Amino acid sequence: MAKTYHFKVGNGDMALVELENGRRILIDINIRSAADNANDDTPDVAAQLREILDRDDDDRLFIDAFLLTHPDADHVRGLQNHFHLGPLSSHKAADDKIVIRTMWSSPLVFRRRRKDDLLSADAEAWKDEARRRVALFRKNKTLGDGDRILVLGEDVDAKTDDLEGILVRAGERFANVDGIEDELFDALLLAPRLAETEDEANILTKNNSSVIIQMRIGAGGKEDAAYLLFGGDAEVVIWEKLWDRWQNESANLAYDLLVAPHHCSWHSLSCDSWSEKGEDAEVSPDARSALAQGRPGAMIVASSCPISDDDKDPPCIRAKREYEDMAGGFSGEFKCVGEVEGDDPVMFEIGRNGPKLKRVALAATTAAATGVGSEALAHG
Repeated sequence: MAKTYHFKVGNGDMALVELENGRRILIDINIRSAADNANDDTPDVAAQLREILDRDDDDRLFIDAFLLTHPDADHVRGLQNHFHLGPLSSHKAADDKIVIRTMWSSPLVFRRRRKDDLLSADAEAWKDEARRRVALFRKNKTLGDGDRILVLGEDVDAKTDDLEGILVRAGERFANVDGIEDELFDALLLAPRLAETEDEANILTKNNSSVIIQMRIGAGGKEDAAYLLFGGDAEVVIWEKLWDRWQNESANLAYDLLVAPHHCSWHSLSCDSWSEKGEDAEVSPDARSALAQGRPGAMIVASSCPISDDDKDPPCIRAKREYEDMAGGFSGEFKCVGEVEGDDPVMFEIGRNGPKLKRVALAATTAAATGVGSEALAHG
């Protein structure tokens, strides 16, 4: 079985995709400092992640690939505290930080931020590590574990033209997880892409430059057991553009599991303000179409706090209703991570018939709840 884990990080993103062969892809993190406090009830997602991961021959915890959709704090929080940055030769056993074998990173999500939109220390650290790895590739033309990077999307002014071999352009597929082509996986990079006009460039903010990616997962002997769609914090205008680009090839937007963009925000579905217009706010038909390409029985998952019937956004009650309506159209289901009982991540097992919600019991959660150590509990 392949699996996906969706960690309880409030209004933030942190998901883990585990292939049948054991390779693991992490999408964003929001490891809040409160989780490190034994007296705080914030789920200790770092401990949960560490319990799931394997160690290499040198006893280092590792993740095969780590995708940062964009550098907002709620997508990269905790990077420096919990992940090793720099060459593997500088890894310290005493720190026991997680090795990132391959980074998946986009230069555009950093370039398009506003000048007054300061990056967090974790986001700056990610950018510096990405630059280190790219510089190493330019020097050596080959990279090993802990140095590899895939650059997702071309940069402006031909800055990435010399990166053939590690560059993935929007509209291209790749099957390389950790330096090896993987028959159980491939992915289509849907965004970001270079702006075609000056007007388009003006709307491509940091959120609207989020990496949007469709992953194909093989499991149970079936090559396309599931399609997963991740869209970061991309807003309505991007989903409209994706529908304009792909409506005649809508299979490229299909999914069996969608992580609702921007934590179930109304702004991914509408140009209107929910807090100002309420029920008079109108849904964009094109954005809704782009986000409604679920295959039969597909799941839509909101990585957010519980969703209340109020004027907050995100998460937004009206967006939840729209996603529930979409899911009904393909006999699927909407699930808010923050509304699922307990502190363990929400986990889906992927067999040949697609993703199924399963219970996961982690020793890290039990230990946090009881305040004492616990023997490891089996997943599943």
